[in-house]
Amino acid sequence: MSKAVVLSSGGLDSTTCLAMAVNKSGAENVSALSIFYGQRHAKELEAARNVAKFYRVAHYELDAAEIFTHSNSSLLNTSTESLEKISYAAQIKKNHSPKISTYVPFRNGLFLSMAASFADGLYEDESVELYIGVHSDDVAGSAYADCSASFIAAMSAAVRIGTYEKIHLNAPFLCQSKADVVKVGLQLGAPYHLTWSCYEGGQVPCGHCATCLDRAKAFKINGVKDPALT
Repeated sequence: MSKAVVLSSGGLDSTTCLAMAVNKSGAENVSALSIFYGQRHAKELEAARNVAKFYRVAHYELDAAEIFTHSNSSLLNTSTESLEKISYAAQIKKNHSPKISTYVPFRNGLFLSMAASFADGLYEDESVELYIGVHSDDVAGSAYADCSASFIAAMSAAVRIGTYEKIHLNAPFLCQSKADVVKVGLQLGAPYHLTWSCYEGGQVPCGHCATCLDRAKAFKINGVKDPALT
């Protein structure tokens, strides 16, 4: 049985990937990996720990915060930028630029590289599927270039070559929407009540940032109430 490592942010997309990996390979063959990068709050890491505990999978955490010391992305706790409380599409139109304020420089490239290196050492003599929960909504208007199909294809090739064909990227929702992600997660019984997607901290999601808006839309399309809001 091949092993699986899931990049887990504690959000909806990565939790669905974790549900898929456990369903396919069994919890004993799956590890969750979370990366701290200096984000605005600790809520998503707390969620990642809770989701890993729910599935009884090994959970590891790495720290990459120092790498983003010079970035002023509004997702970082050192940023002087305020968070936009509108959709990604509205931000792109308002700013006349495909790059939005919540873009963290080459974050997915860094995360995939770190995860591949980590997985290569963790499972030294076994093949590994490396899951990442990017989906097509993240690429709308090129909001996040490091979520695009071309980017993932390039990283997939690099990881495969660099690990002697041992590690293979799995981005199951690359050409699907967030609503599609939710549909699969609901079918698998993913613990969405434990997840956190909001860019803000606090006790409850703000409901107005871009990721909150996307999440609400995805659940609405599926005709169910967001379990995290009940």
